[in-house]
Amino acid sequence: MSPVRIPSREEYFLLAKVAEEAERYEDLVAQMKGLIQTYGGLTIEERNLLSVAYKNITNALRSSWRIIDSLEKLESSRITGRHSKHQVQLISQQRGRVEYELAEVCKDIVKLLDDHLLSTAEPGEETVFYYKMKGDYFRYLAEFAQQSDRSHYSDLSLAAYKHAYKHALAKLEPTHPTRLGLALNFAVYYHDVRKSPERACHLGKHAFDEAVACLNESSSVQVMRDSMMILQLLRDDLVIWSGEMQRAEHSLGG
Repeated sequence: MSPVRIPSREEYFLLAKVAEEAERYEDLVAQMKGLIQTYGGLTIEERNLLSVAYKNITNALRSSWRIIDSLEKLESSRITGRHSKHQVQLISQQRGRVEYELAEVCKDIVKLLDDHLLSTAEPGEETVFYYKMKGDYFRYLAEFAQQSDRSHYSDLSLAAYKHAYKHALAKLEPTHPTRLGLALNFAVYYHDVRKSPERACHLGKHAFDEAVACLNESSSVQVMRDSMMILQLLRDDLVIWSGEMQRAEHSLGG
């Protein structure tokens, strides 16, 4: 019996790119796992492919969850008899299935990070990138988990974000896209999970102001483009969150 041939790194990468182009994100995950388990750490291009794969899978599941949750609430408001209650139960079961799928995907990427990628990450951008990912996927778990697990996942997300942010402040420029992307997502965590628009605004404004003060023409065009795009998203969120805080103050004052 002939030995099993192990694909080369280039072959894994090629098949991963094909899966990305074909929008077959589960296949993309499989190729990236094979590459990681065979060859270890990832290049920047490979790392971005891994991020694209899990982001697209979880985005689709999060979108499905929100739609089903809205339908469940709508049906619950219309309950008039046993038939309506049964419909709500069916929708609730479907929501539960999506929650389970989402949790499995999030736990899968966190395990991959813990078992293979974080221990070999170079100081600087790579370490920040992976700890940011860990914070992101624990945040998703916190958003959709049952009440009993929500606090646990929230704490794990906070710990990962704090580690990433402390490292980013020490190792990356304020305008670095990975540092800015981390600041954006960490601020979203404070707003969406901890329900604290004040802390979200404080973190987001600090990152925004530091980056704007450091912008200069010496940065590459691509880095400038990526940074400006994240700064725009950060500014949009700051406007929304500030408005929420003002409305809350007015309602208390009224």
